[in-house]
Amino acid sequence: MSMGFDNAKYIKTQSEQIMKRIGEFGGKLYLEFGGKLFDDYHAARVLPGFAPDSKLQMLKKIADDVEVVITISAGDIENNKVRKDYGITYETDVLRLIDAFREAGLFVGSIVITQFSGQPAAESFKARLEELGLKVYKHYIIPDYPFNVKRIVSEEGYGKNEYIETKRPLVVITAPGPGSGKMATCLSQIYHDHLRGINAGYAKFETFPIWNIPLKHPVNLAYEAATADLNDVNMIDPYHLEAYGVTTVNYNRDVEIFPVLNAMFEKIHGESPYKSPTDMGVNMVGYCITDDETVRNAANQEIIRRYYATLCDRINGRTSDATVNKIEILMQKAGISSADRKVIAAADERAENTDGPAVAIELPDGRIVTGKTSSLLGPSAAALLNAVKALCGMDKEKHLISPSVIEPIQKLKTEVLGNSNPRLHSDEVLLALSICAATDNDASRAADMLNSLRGCEAHSTVILTQVDEDVYRKLGIRLTCAPKYQTKKLYHK
Repeated sequence: MSMGFDNAKYIKTQSEQIMKRIGEFGGKLYLEFGGKLFDDYHAARVLPGFAPDSKLQMLKKIADDVEVVITISAGDIENNKVRKDYGITYETDVLRLIDAFREAGLFVGSIVITQFSGQPAAESFKARLEELGLKVYKHYIIPDYPFNVKRIVSEEGYGKNEYIETKRPLVVITAPGPGSGKMATCLSQIYHDHLRGINAGYAKFETFPIWNIPLKHPVNLAYEAATADLNDVNMIDPYHLEAYGVTTVNYNRDVEIFPVLNAMFEKIHGESPYKSPTDMGVNMVGYCITDDETVRNAANQEIIRRYYATLCDRINGRTSDATVNKIEILMQKAGISSADRKVIAAADERAENTDGPAVAIELPDGRIVTGKTSSLLGPSAAALLNAVKALCGMDKEKHLISPSVIEPIQKLKTEVLGNSNPRLHSDEVLLALSICAATDNDASRAADMLNSLRGCEAHSTVILTQVDEDVYRKLGIRLTCAPKYQTKKLYHK
């Protein structure tokens, strides 16, 4: 698996730029973090070599000066929006983030529920957080946002928001995902700080879109695919082009909000420190790409993965035709199709030959192994066993787990626990493999190879159960599923 990104250079150059930006504002800096702060797996997938916790490592160096504020949209709470890479709701992810920040030695000051308009689920979540001893603030929907600057920068706009009490000079604003109101929270705080005689600045820690690579570069298209449900669109920054005569890439929400930011700074400080949305960002990612072809290939795979995830979401009623259509257009722009994902054809061929569901996994060396449905195993479990056998150089027909071990588990599932499906899921087969590894050298060697599957591509010809998807995610296998179920039942566990 080739690397295309210099992570060490990124940490160094990005840290230098942050410190430079902090120095430009004397009192306080609100730093909006775009993307995931310490587990940015999207960046790791499209930029091979990028460490998911790069941003966290930067902040830990100045932990004593950092305060974290987490924002979450009331609408996302009400709609139970799910973070797909973890399979948990944004609401649950807020709790996970707090624990993770604290374990890293970072201070979490408060949580802000943004775009609040009386949603019952948001009220309930606020009460739950307060019972846990956390400070929670509400920010409200502002009519005609972001275009009515006069109203926004007034007592009827940001003035209605609750003021977030912060203690440290660098306030990091982050969230479970996009569309959570991070920028609006920063601007609201600058407004309130000014009323209290506090000088404060704003900057944006950005990752995507990458401002200094082409608009239609696959990495930037992959960002659009990742935010297709938000209707984000990458575009040329018109303000930067006008101010400097230089073409840079930004996205629609930043371009739309820029007049608001400019008007706020001018009203509060008399002038704005920024001439364009690109100026607001601190983003050295583009300078750290070391192999453009590797990065392009990785980003194209991410677009295809997003496409299949969206197709499955549509089947389950979690997204619309419009979102699917948008990603199809992005695939056309990138010049790619499902045929560019090799595991799809391999899985389809195995399914056709066996007349049943199949899973294909591409190994780090490019070999593809498959797994089919049998009386003992589901296809995802069979594919895992075949993958580790291939990595060990074992014959595919070798039994790593004796049928005499599997059969009692099946009996437990059907006769005691009441399951209708006797086949072992991925988690069950891995437990059985671990048990066998205690007394069998081959099983032990195979179990040791599981970590080698991290970063591998996989495809299933049917939508897998949640438990199977979770196992693949935890193993770091990048799974896609065809948008159909194995059976025609209306209810699927």
